[in-house]
Amino acid sequence: MTRFAVVALMFLVGCAHAPKNTSAADFAALVAATDRTDADRALDPGRKPVEFLSFIGATPGMHVGELMAGGGYTTELLSRAVGPSGTVYGENPKWVLERFAEKPWAERLTRVSNVKRLDTELGAPFPAALSGTLDVVVSNAIYHDTVWSKVDRDAMNASVRDALKPGGAYVVCDSSAKAGNGVADVETLHRIDEQVVRDEVLRAGFTVGAVGDFLRNPEDTRDWSTSPRTAAERRGTGDRFCIRFVKKP
Repeated sequence: MTRFAVVALMFLVGCAHAPKNTSAADFAALVAATDRTDADRALDPGRKPVEFLSFIGATPGMHVGELMAGGGYTTELLSRAVGPSGTVYGENPKWVLERFAEKPWAERLTRVSNVKRLDTELGAPFPAALSGTLDVVVSNAIYHDTVWSKVDRDAMNASVRDALKPGGAYVVCDSSAKAGNGVADVETLHRIDEQVVRDEVLRAGFTVGAVGDFLRNPEDTRDWSTSPRTAAERRGTGDRFCIRFVKKP
């Protein structure tokens, strides 16, 4: 069995929510593209991009928003998935750009022609002009950051809801804190209690459409920091939840 076939088989086993008009081979081929950077490829084992893109349901022609895109690893994957007929709106707040993202983000944007840069704050990430236009909004490993950085999360989630089409998806993935810890670990361990995310997003006018287990790790003790700067060899091994919320009609 070839390496490509193994990737495809793992995808089929690990994710049961692939859209009917896509296949494991489509996403595996996208991730295997030879023009992706070595730095991005190095992150793939811990991020499982094939399963991630399928869970999102990113397909050609879609309009997708991404909260706190950072340097753009996920942005480029989304860009490739939606293709030239689609658009990705990559959002970054000022503090992210100033602290670490401006240079890699600017460089990333030279590689992708269907990404529009949004320099906005997370309390109002999407402008009114995008109201009701997005198919999917992605929050990948950053929801916990909105807590310690004191974002008005009710306003953020409302902005996401308003930007989505009826029935659009809000996909939130993040590192799991111990159940019952709430937001106590958001800054020290860069983790958040899954129940907090569920409660806040559901309150904003969403329902749970699907739950992904492809980033789960039951052996994770959830007592160490998942920050890329401190996780070292454990980076990408922490238990993470992924929830696909759906905007109510």
